[in-house]
Amino acid sequence: MGQQLLGDKLGDNAGGMMEALSGLTSGEGLDLGGIMEKMKSAGMGDQVESYLGDGENQEMSAEQVKSAFGEEGLSNVASKLGVDTDTAASQLKDVLPGLLDKASSGGSLLESFAGGGAGGLLDMAKGFLKK
Repeated sequence: MGQQLLGDKLGDNAGGMMEALSGLTSGEGLDLGGIMEKMKSAGMGDQVESYLGDGENQEMSAEQVKSAFGEEGLSNVASKLGVDTDTAASQLKDVLPGLLDKASSGGSLLESFAGGGAGGLLDMAKGFLKK
């Protein structure tokens, strides 16, 4: 999400997280749908559904993040954040549930994110911060 929204979780690394998240999929912008598909393929379907729904978000482990995104995806994130892959996995397990939760409504991703548009995500983050 936007720097300010991620700042609580990541401190100084929040600015690089948006770019780093693009490394989890095609690398062409933030593709939340692609991120969710990788998580579902790794057996995290129930967790993904909890992030999209209105109930409590299920936790994920760093090991699940590693399984979902593989060494290459985590290496991309880690290099963009300037951390090792274990730290990247730990940060992703903390960030992804809230990111997917805030980017969804009624069990599905908001329309503005369907095409992976980071601009819509930043607009949503600004709106969230004003609440």
